[in-house]
Amino acid sequence: MMTANEIRDSFKKFFESKGHTIVPSAPMVIKDDPTLMFTNAGMNQWKDIILGTREPEPRRRADTQKCLRVSGKHNDLEEVGHDTYHHTMFEMLGNWSFGDYFKEGAIDYAWEYLVDVLKLNPADLYVTVFEGSEEEGLKRDDEAASYWAKHVPADHIINGNKHDNFW
Repeated sequence: MMTANEIRDSFKKFFESKGHTIVPSAPMVIKDDPTLMFTNAGMNQWKDIILGTREPEPRRRADTQKCLRVSGKHNDLEEVGHDTYHHTMFEMLGNWSFGDYFKEGAIDYAWEYLVDVLKLNPADLYVTVFEGSEEEGLKRDDEAASYWAKHVPADHIINGNKHDNFW
């Protein structure tokens, strides 16, 4: 069994070996963004890149972002103590590609890390894909499902709705 420190280190080493620049965790208290009080997701520090106001160099990055969720869409505070996985503070491992690889690369990297590095049993792994939204005219993400199908049997690919499979 691996410790949290060993998992964190193996994640960063894996993605560094794939050409990602390892970046430090952003502060949990946001200083220059009046729309956020706390860092509540790994993507917060990339907001200006996502909005197109800053060039994404380097294009491949990986980090372990400390996050705090106490309000907003992902208000884990109400869920703390009801299960074993909702916490107000957590660390989010993230690999980021800005205009480089996309779904297929991300899926292949995730699989390689989980199976080859962490040594998880492939038979125990299930994945989700966006099921679509008829009322919004959005189709199921068959592209992602086809990439996952290279790694897992069809009955291990689960449809997830907008609420549960947003990312």
